[in-house]
Amino acid sequence: IERDQSRATTFPPSEIDQAFRRFFGFSPWDHYFQMRDPSGKGDEHRSLPSAGKLPLSSKALNNAMRGLSSFETVEGLGEYPVRILTMPVMESNRVIDMIQVGMSLKSIDETYLRFLLIMAGVLPLGLVLAASGGWLLAHRALKPVDRMTAAARRISAEHLSQRVEETGTGDELDNLAKTLNQMLTRLDAAFSQIRRFSADASHELQTPLTILKGELEVALRSARTAEEYRATLESALEEVDRTAHLVEGLLLLARAEAGVLKMDRQEVDLGQLLEEVYIRLKPLADSRSIELRLGAIEPLSIQGDRERLERMTSNLVDNAIKYTGAKGRVTLGLQHDSRCASILVSDTGSGIAVEEQKLIFQAFYRTSEARSPAERGTGLGLSIAQSIAAAHGGTIQVESSPGRGSSFRVLIPITS
Repeated sequence: IERDQSRATTFPPSEIDQAFRRFFGFSPWDHYFQMRDPSGKGDEHRSLPSAGKLPLSSKALNNAMRGLSSFETVEGLGEYPVRILTMPVMESNRVIDMIQVGMSLKSIDETYLRFLLIMAGVLPLGLVLAASGGWLLAHRALKPVDRMTAAARRISAEHLSQRVEETGTGDELDNLAKTLNQMLTRLDAAFSQIRRFSADASHELQTPLTILKGELEVALRSARTAEEYRATLESALEEVDRTAHLVEGLLLLARAEAGVLKMDRQEVDLGQLLEEVYIRLKPLADSRSIELRLGAIEPLSIQGDRERLERMTSNLVDNAIKYTGAKGRVTLGLQHDSRCASILVSDTGSGIAVEEQKLIFQAFYRTSEARSPAERGTGLGLSIAQSIAAAHGGTIQVESSPGRGSSFRVLIPITS
């Protein structure tokens, strides 16, 4: 379109429509083009035939006069709103014309309406398909959980050997199955230990009671002299003392395992304590032709239960004397550093096999040598010693090999 009105040519609307559809792909009657002079008056010779309806707001006019473009959406030009761009034509920094371009929002509204209609039909179907697919996926994903639940229901205290099936995929469910199986293994070991403990405790309690009953029955079968009755009563008293000692040990272990072992904490001179244990047990060692030696004693005091620490040390020394042969040697010593006190009990006895060293602290456990009838003990000494050490925040380490003796080292934090 030339600016020169004398050269402008007017075409019939049908030809304009055909030309626009051929070159631009849309009808000009949905699009508007209008030229205006600086005063805002429309120029019909330089506009599309339908553009005469385009309004010019005062805001758009003011913006154009300042050299600014404006966008507006107006109603009333047809069935659909029209989006209008008003843009000034500048020459030498002054407005010589204004161009207005408009576009009907018909295609946009129709597209939006079609989208709504499609969504109205597709959305419910999509929701149904999504729900069905989600249910199927969830059902498939939870099948391993159902199997784990069924397996867990079958497991009881009497059937702890059963295990949950592991998928081997390494995912969360497989890790959960492995964790459950590890827990079941620990529970199985704990229940086995409880059953073994109960059986051993029953056996250990039954033995002195059976002996006591037999001695009393023999004494009552016929008349006895006063000396015979006295000997029977003394033997019965020994069995009663042994039973009481066993029950006391069981009670201590039960309280220690439950975490309710009472501790009378006070300042304890460990050097003096070891000397007292040495003096008290030396006659026992001498009676067996064993040298009980008091090794290096480094002066040290800690906070602890003196009575229980003495029992712990006595159990270790008594155990060393019990399994050391004649002409052997048992050494008792004390060392420490800035953190721990170290009570050392070593012997030249028969030693302990490597596979048994982790088991000797279990209640009623006896090594192969300790099971001989010649050595009759409760089987609680080392277990009680370990519990007392643990109650003081410490532990007992053992180093031993068959035929080369054993060394028990009690490590107790000085701050305990």
